[in-house]
Amino acid sequence: MPRKDETRILVVDDEPDVLELIVFHLEKENFKVAVAETGDMALKMARAHVPSLLVLDLMLPGINGLEICQLLKRDPKTRDVPILMLTARAAEEDRVRGLELGAHDYVTKPFSPRELILRVKNLLRLTEDNRDSVEVIETGPFKLDTVRHKAFVDGQPLSITTTEFKLLCLLTGRNGEVQTRETLLRDVWGYAPTLDTRTVDTTMQRLRAKLGQAAKHLETVRGVGYRYLDSAS
Repeated sequence: MPRKDETRILVVDDEPDVLELIVFHLEKENFKVAVAETGDMALKMARAHVPSLLVLDLMLPGINGLEICQLLKRDPKTRDVPILMLTARAAEEDRVRGLELGAHDYVTKPFSPRELILRVKNLLRLTEDNRDSVEVIETGPFKLDTVRHKAFVDGQPLSITTTEFKLLCLLTGRNGEVQTRETLLRDVWGYAPTLDTRTVDTTMQRLRAKLGQAAKHLETVRGVGYRYLDSAS
């Protein structure tokens, strides 16, 4: 992970108390922090100075967080910026939609500052790990170039998020081995297995939807987790 004093995190929220809380804990960890209170301001700032990570509230005046996520992921300049969503606890549909649009993870309000910092650090580490990797994985219908963060299925380019890419790399690299949800949460996200494992299921659902026929290679092991099979019927 890059040095904290070289990492710029953009925090977007229209609640002053929430902004103050997040900024306090990020700066306590020696991160550089910029803030925006509206969607328009967030887009302008992200495009002018691409952040290392975006902490994004979904409920914003004007352009909402889902629209911001979609616009940033469409722009080659900002599409690789990891996005951590802030959502209301009851807004499951918005959480799923945000993940479908390319957000990497979410934290529900009210949230634990300690958990927020943990997720920020792990997203930054995940991004840096993918950048430093030198392996090309070729198995079944997949070719995964971890240097350029490129994924191919049967020779065709595949558009997936950083987290989906790392999940696919981990499963294909452990061909035939059952991976529990807790193992995936630890090895892909870097989280303690006591945290909510629905994150794994949501990401797997999104990944499978993008793989088409190749999704059959990612097998659900009922009550346990998932595994990759290079030969699937």
